[in-house]
Amino acid sequence: VFDTAFFAHLPRVASEYALPARIGVERGVRRYGFHGLAHESMWRKWCALYPELPQGGRLITLQLGGGCSIAAVDQGRPLDTSMGFSPLEGLVMATRTGDLDAAIVPYLERELALTGDQVIELLNNTSGLAGVSGTEASPAALLSDPSPASQFAVELYCYRIRKYLGAYMAVLGGCDGIVFGGGVGEHVPGVRAGALAGLAWAGVALDPVLNEAARGADSRIGAAHATVRVHVIGSDEESVLVRAAAETREAARTDMG
Repeated sequence: VFDTAFFAHLPRVASEYALPARIGVERGVRRYGFHGLAHESMWRKWCALYPELPQGGRLITLQLGGGCSIAAVDQGRPLDTSMGFSPLEGLVMATRTGDLDAAIVPYLERELALTGDQVIELLNNTSGLAGVSGTEASPAALLSDPSPASQFAVELYCYRIRKYLGAYMAVLGGCDGIVFGGGVGEHVPGVRAGALAGLAWAGVALDPVLNEAARGADSRIGAAHATVRVHVIGSDEESVLVRAAAETREAARTDMG
């Protein structure tokens, strides 16, 4: 079972880059998505919580940890996700840049006298929250640090999440629920509050008390009056693996007659 399997059948408009068609086909240059096990796990748990929503309805899942990704899922079918050809694309992460103009890579090669591999190393391992703050890759630690660099790093982190949330609401044609998972998503109320700030127009609002209390436990954190349900749900990737293994074994038995 691959970590990209949940996103194996993304719509073509979400999986392809606007490159010459032959490059995508011949070289396999496309958007694969990652954290699939985590996103599928959150979706399955959500479906169990809200059986009245057909296959979970229109759901946005966020896996926020050292690596970060967000996915739009419509009745069990992933329509888009933030990570692409590699885990570098998308949200700002602990040490990764997330979305970046590709022209920056050759520019840094020239300006800093680096090889292409060295630039990729920089973008993956010394950028993101750690690079912007200059000190720390942990959102929880940065939130408690009053320095302008630390506060800006968190602001940028939450802004990118909020930007993707708005985009995925458009992709889904609305939203029934938002789920936070991963070490940061489950344990850092300040990040959840920052990510959802200003989304009341879309029917998204947190209950401050519930949000502050939710630290590692599956729970509802959305305000009672909000039309979009918001939850913290821990991912259970092992159960997804077990389910996939059982389905594969059953399919093999069926094929054998």
